[in-house]
Amino acid sequence: MALLRRTLLLLLLIVTHQFLQFRIAFGSVNEEGQKQEEFYEELLLKPLPDRKLLTHFHFQNSAPPSTSNGRHHHLFPKAISQLVLKFQVKEMELSFTQGRWNYESWGGFDPIPSSNAKPPGVELWAVFDAPQHLIDALWKNLTHTLSGLFCASINFLESSTAYSAPEWSFPPASGKLRYGTLPREAVCTENLTPWLKLLPCRDKAGISMLLDRPSIYRGFYHSQRLHLTSTGSGSEGMDPGIILEQTLTVVLQPDSQRASLAHASEKHFQPSWSLSSIFGKQISGRCVLAETSNVYFLLDKGLVAELEHIHKENEKSEENVLISEKFWNNPSFELSAKPDRIFIEESSLLSKNASVLYKFEIEKYGESEPFDLGLFWKTPVVWLCQQAPLHANRFLMGSGNERGAIAISLKSTQSSEGFMGSNSNDERCELRVDVFQVVPWYVKVYFHSLQVFVDQQPKAVSDIIEKIHVSPSKDKVSPGVMELVLTLPCSVSSAVLTIEFDKGFLHIDEYPPDANQGFDIPSAIVSFPNFHARMVFLENDSLNKSPLLSKFQEKSPVMSYTEVLLVPLTTPDFSMPYNVITITCTVFALYFGSLLNALRRRVAEEERFLKDKAAKKMDRIPLLLSKLSAKLRGRHLEGPQAPPASSSFINSKSVLKVILIAGLAVYWQYYFS
Repeated sequence: MALLRRTLLLLLLIVTHQFLQFRIAFGSVNEEGQKQEEFYEELLLKPLPDRKLLTHFHFQNSAPPSTSNGRHHHLFPKAISQLVLKFQVKEMELSFTQGRWNYESWGGFDPIPSSNAKPPGVELWAVFDAPQHLIDALWKNLTHTLSGLFCASINFLESSTAYSAPEWSFPPASGKLRYGTLPREAVCTENLTPWLKLLPCRDKAGISMLLDRPSIYRGFYHSQRLHLTSTGSGSEGMDPGIILEQTLTVVLQPDSQRASLAHASEKHFQPSWSLSSIFGKQISGRCVLAETSNVYFLLDKGLVAELEHIHKENEKSEENVLISEKFWNNPSFELSAKPDRIFIEESSLLSKNASVLYKFEIEKYGESEPFDLGLFWKTPVVWLCQQAPLHANRFLMGSGNERGAIAISLKSTQSSEGFMGSNSNDERCELRVDVFQVVPWYVKVYFHSLQVFVDQQPKAVSDIIEKIHVSPSKDKVSPGVMELVLTLPCSVSSAVLTIEFDKGFLHIDEYPPDANQGFDIPSAIVSFPNFHARMVFLENDSLNKSPLLSKFQEKSPVMSYTEVLLVPLTTPDFSMPYNVITITCTVFALYFGSLLNALRRRVAEEERFLKDKAAKKMDRIPLLLSKLSAKLRGRHLEGPQAPPASSSFINSKSVLKVILIAGLAVYWQYYFS
């Protein structure tokens, strides 16, 4: 009996050991799977000087390299993985934008406008990891795939007249890069819905719950962006790793009823807001599939300096209220929730003007206690966002439908002198500016007519332009591309580039709908390679877990887009084909109608018809009287007879019609043959 008990106990221990091993192995697989594919969701809120609010949604999904071909993904969208593998995409970015980023009011030197401010319409660029002779074919197939995936007209970029191959002016500079834009593409919810379907929780949970369509599309500016990077070479039977970054940048106008009622006389009073008042929703917890779910509130350098100045004037204190224990209820503003952490920009160690970042963790909130961050301003504040060294504008010169000129204006924002320091007055101090411009083939640019004006004085092109690359356009084959490197003195106040062009003629089939509106010239890209937009915060372990803050610390060149130009071309009168068709149909109807009427008419039948009609019209009483008188006279009653003259007249008239129509037909045939 004791032996049996020992045997059963031993079997029980073996089964328990195997079960624990299975549980441990299963748990390690889950943990390994969570480490392999990671998803992060973050939201950045930033007040702007012109009483608006910047909301920047940032989602990142990553999948490491794997040896399983066509594997099943737990979090990463399989459509994107298949797209990267099939078309050998090394790096790609696609953006849908409505509106234009206001560089003067919203700034142009911090990481958000440098990386997320995009031109109106659709912008697509891709770098391929394939031989040079296959890149154009891969680009065309990629545009068709993205067109079906995002319900847009991206397939129009397949034509060689719609895309270009920049050499070095557009980052990332690569010989395997293709770039194309559609300035007139309309952006709507049909493009946002497929974009949201790439998220693990879509818009059902987490921060993406705030993506209310009416709130987004009534904003002054919104841009949804998709950027993917292949992190592996895919050699030795391994699929490359992919990092998918999805961002949505929206500039909204908060409802300022409370501020306008309480401070109607204050012109510069900022509107108070909350997440529920802006988006009509609250965050009821994080997405359970996300590693981290955070909301950040950013005060940029100019605003922090102004708030500190106001506090010192009112309180006569040197204490930094923005990082003190009672910062959420200071004399300038009040936050509805207490932040979990505060990050200060690293430049504060050398200068008092530094950005302050408040972090809110969504893990602590749920359906019973949703997260609804609110900001209430107590005093009016006026500040300016940090600008790029030069502000770029572009416009057209000339009149008429034959010739014109494109002008790119660069005006100093007084930022370059501050960045360069004391060396800005040195004659050797130079400011480098890269310009990338694409023009359609029907705008025939004369590159030899390029002129440069610095501080309203004409300069030799060789003195200002250090490097130039020109690819002339070919009719109905490829657009024109111009890449420039300008070296301007640091003390420059303005610079203007002008170049002349002729307007071409299109075939009637090549005109787009509503051709009288004009034709678009895509935005030019002006970048400053020597200036990098970054925000470096004090070292902290949580910074490494935040993809958004990691992006802020990367060095990205300062870049800005100019306006989209609208060029009127000579357009034909599209109503003329309609007029010709209607006149021709009318002539043929008259011709064939008269001919058939003359050929099919019978005179005898008409006479018989007239007799019957005349007989029916006679009254009964006159008919009886005529019959009675005929009997008395002994004669028969004769019916009414048509006069023979009318019969001969009808016969001669029909013959004349036939002869006339036959003569017209012969003349028509002879004249047109």
